Amino acid sequence: MKMPSFRRTPTVAATVMFVIGSGAITPAVAQNSKSSNPYTAGRTPDGAPDLRGIWEVHGTINWNIEGHPKQDGIAASKSVIVDPADGKIPYTAEARAKKNAISLADDPQTKCYMAGVPRVTYTPGPFQIFQTDGLVIAVYQDLHTYRYIPTTGKPQMSGAEFWMGSSRGRWEGDTLVVDSVSFNDQTWFDKAANFHSADLHVVERYQLTGPNTLQYEALIEDPKVFTRPWKMRMIAERHTEPGFRILEDECLKDSKGVLSHILPGK
Repeated sequence: MKMPSFRRTPTVAATVMFVIGSGAITPAVAQNSKSSNPYTAGRTPDGAPDLRGIWEVHGTINWNIEGHPKQDGIAASKSVIVDPADGKIPYTAEARAKKNAISLADDPQTKCYMAGVPRVTYTPGPFQIFQTDGLVIAVYQDLHTYRYIPTTGKPQMSGAEFWMGSSRGRWEGDTLVVDSVSFNDQTWFDKAANFHSADLHVVERYQLTGPNTLQYEALIEDPKVFTRPWKMRMIAERHTEPGFRILEDECLKDSKGVLSHILPGK
């Protein structure tokens, strides 16, 4: 797979914190409700549901979102695909054959390219959500990647080919819904060579299910590769350890000129 030369984005965590600043958090309260999600999120100073914090999806989803057995020291994982019910990606016959022919050694993320959406969410390592009026920013430990997500109805940047796509958000009750288009075709969903085309369309949903748990869903559409839309779901947990922060994940060349992440688990 031929890759463009651009790999990473600059460190922005300090800049993000300066721009957004700090604000008091309205405590969240639990409700006795028949709703599928009885938890009510707290509110930011501007009144939006408060998703701020450092989160992490634990486990080995990144190795294969369809699930995989324990092997080579990597813990087993169940499929995170909830639709279709069989937990399998609904590839077209042609796309399935292409997937099976790809070398796993060509994983773009392992080679220090940005992970893409939705993979950046469950790539090993935490991510941090910042919020201000009309804007959500997600900063990921993986390669300093970040996403600016306006929630003001700003039009999409269509027709481009970005590693992380063009993302626009909106609030549906306490759920942040993020619609992303304009991807390139260079990222994978995992280390198992599950792939997409440049026509990828992702709709993510972020919803607090408790004070320290964030449910993440991603609806995937790509008619060039899949026979129908499909959905994955997982839980991210909040880091509450005193002083916990995102680390610097750099890529360095070894003596043979091969790039690799300095942090383990990549």
